[in-house]
Amino acid sequence: MKNIVYFIKENKKTLIISLIISLIVVIISGLVIGSLCLTNKNLVARVVTFLLNNSNLNNNNTSVKQPSYEILPEEARIVNIIDKVNPAVVSIVITKNVPIIEQYYQKFNPFGDDFWNQFFGDNFGFEIPQYRQKGTEKKEVGGGSGFFISADGLILTNKHVVSDSDAEYTVLTNDGKKYDAKIIAKDSFLDVAILKIKGNSFPYLNLGDSDKLKLGQTVIAIGNALGEFRNSVSVGVISGLSRTITASDSRGNTESLEKVIQTDAAINPGNSGGPLLDLNGQVIGINVAMETAAENIAFALPINSIKPIIDSVKTYGEIIRPYLGIRYLVIDENIKQKNHLSVDYGVLVMRGNSTDELAVIPGSPADKAGIQENDIILEIDGEKLTTDKSLANIISQHKVGDVVKLKILHKGQEKIIEVKLEKAPQDY
Repeated sequence: MKNIVYFIKENKKTLIISLIISLIVVIISGLVIGSLCLTNKNLVARVVTFLLNNSNLNNNNTSVKQPSYEILPEEARIVNIIDKVNPAVVSIVITKNVPIIEQYYQKFNPFGDDFWNQFFGDNFGFEIPQYRQKGTEKKEVGGGSGFFISADGLILTNKHVVSDSDAEYTVLTNDGKKYDAKIIAKDSFLDVAILKIKGNSFPYLNLGDSDKLKLGQTVIAIGNALGEFRNSVSVGVISGLSRTITASDSRGNTESLEKVIQTDAAINPGNSGGPLLDLNGQVIGINVAMETAAENIAFALPINSIKPIIDSVKTYGEIIRPYLGIRYLVIDENIKQKNHLSVDYGVLVMRGNSTDELAVIPGSPADKAGIQENDIILEIDGEKLTTDKSLANIISQHKVGDVVKLKILHKGQEKIIEVKLEKAPQDY
C-alpha cells in the first residue's frame, strides 16, 4: 500500500501533463473536422452513405444482399386464373335434423329392491348412466364443393355430396352470401348432380376439352377442403388418364367410375364437386375421390363425359339419357376361364342378384331388338367392349333416338343387330 501511494505522489505531475495534452488534441481535432465540414458540405453525406452501405459487412468483408421477391411468369398465370375463377366456385353446406341425446343416471340394485331396501333404505344400489333422445336439432353434418355452370344459378357438383334425401343444402358463394339450393338432377351412373339457386348474373366457369389432356400437364384444384376451408387451392399435374376406380363414401356406398383423371393436386374430403382446371382457367374435370391409402393420388371425372348431362338439364330441365335396358357382367380372361367361354371380351347379358332384377328389362330397346339372357354383346359400332371401354360409357356418348349396331354372340353364332336407343326411365 505504501508503494502505491508513493508511486501516485511521484507521478502526479506526469498525469496532469498527460491530461492537458489529451484535451488539447481533442480540441484541435474538433476544429479540424469542423473546418473540413464547412469547406466541403458533401463530406458528411458521403461519410454517412459509406457507413450505411457497409453496415452489413461480415468478418470476411463480403456484402450480404437481401434477395428481391419476384413472381415468376407461370406463378403469375396461376394467380390470375385463381382470381378470375374463384367467384364461380361455391361451398355446399349440408344440414340435417339430428337427435339430441340426453344422459341420465338410473339406480341399479343387483339383489332386488324389496330385500335390500328393508336394511339399507331406498337409496341402496348403483347409479349407472343411461341415454335417451330428447327431441332433435338442426345441425351442420357435412360439406362439399361445386361451381356455377350458368349465370342463372345452375351448379355442378358430385352426386354423393347431395345423396341424403333427408338433408337440406345451402350454397355459400365466395362473397359470403347464402342461398337455399334445390336438387335439379342426379345421375345414376356418373357421380354427378346439378343444383339450382335463385338469382341471375352469377359468374360461371367455361368448360374445356378433357380429351386433349396430356400427362404432366399442370392443373389447379379448388374446393371446400375438409368442409371447413372454403376455396382452398392446390396445384399439381395430370398423373394418369382413363383410370377405372371403385370409390366409396362414408356411408358405405360404392360405385365404379371409368375414364377418370388421376392427379397429384391435393384433394381432401370436402373438395368433392369442385373444379379441376387447366392453365386456361377452363374446367377439365370434377374432383371426385382420393386414395386414402397413399399420398398425392386423387381423381376427377373428365368434363367431356359430363357435358351431355349438362346440356340435357339446360335444355329439358332433367337428365335425358339413352339406355339399352340390360344387366350384364363384363367378360375378362378370368371370367372366360371359369365359365368356359369362347371370348375374353364383351359383356354377358345376365340377371341381377335378386329375382326381380331381370337380365333384359321388358319393353326396353334391347328387348325390342331381341337380345336375350346369356347373349354376349361383343361390339358397339365396331368398337370392342373391354374393361377399358365399357358398354355404359359408350352408350352415354350417344343421344336418345340414335341407332347403334351391336355384334352379338347368340348361342355360339355371331350376328349384327340394330338397336334404337330410348330415354332411360328416371329410376333406371
